[in-house]
Amino acid sequence: MHTNIKLEEQDLVYRIAGCAMEVLNEIGHGLREKTYERALCCEFDLQGIKYSQQAVFPVEYKGKMIDEYIPDLIVEGRIVIDAKTIDGIGKNEVGQMLNYLKITKLNVGLIVNFKNPKLEWRRVLLTEYSR
Repeated sequence: MHTNIKLEEQDLVYRIAGCAMEVLNEIGHGLREKTYERALCCEFDLQGIKYSQQAVFPVEYKGKMIDEYIPDLIVEGRIVIDAKTIDGIGKNEVGQMLNYLKITKLNVGLIVNFKNPKLEWRRVLLTEYSR
């Protein structure tokens, strides 16, 4: 079971990371997050990867809907994508992604940071943090 968790969605994560690298190579680093989100959508279209943009998920507190969460992208209905332009991916971003995964009821998230010339990305698995 532990091995399956480590490999969960590995192929799709690598395809997404490849698309992100292509975006970074094409338009460079340090632009707005929304620019990279839109460029990823274009690249996903070119690569035949299905995605939804700005899907809405309810945020509940003790059974009552109190807000909505709108992830940047959901790929193939299985992976939450969070496009960033920050100094580095740290505990705060991982914590945010864990909340996003709980809200969307998905297990795999991918934080992609376009701020620097070299792409930084991190896969977050809800099951690794819920043991």
